[in-house]
Amino acid sequence: GMTLPIARDLSASGIRVNTVAPGLIDTPIYGEGEDSEAFKENLQKGVLFPKRLGDPEQLASMVIECITNSYMNAESIRVDGGIRMPPK
Repeated sequence: GMTLPIARDLSASGIRVNTVAPGLIDTPIYGEGEDSEAFKENLQKGVLFPKRLGDPEQLASMVIECITNSYMNAESIRVDGGIRMPPK
């Protein structure tokens, strides 16, 4: 929620502000082994498409796009395959 107000404040100084909000990215945080794979399998059920966890490279490519696209400003971008976590 702070992306737009900060972008407005910093625009006078020529600074762009974007936010990348990662979803479920397949990193070592989930651990290794059979239990870890079962946990990840359960997590990815809520992903719309593609039905899997994201790759770190996919998240990194979005960050690079935010940096290299000089017209992108004041945006919050979800990189999450369309997942919306249900309430507890």
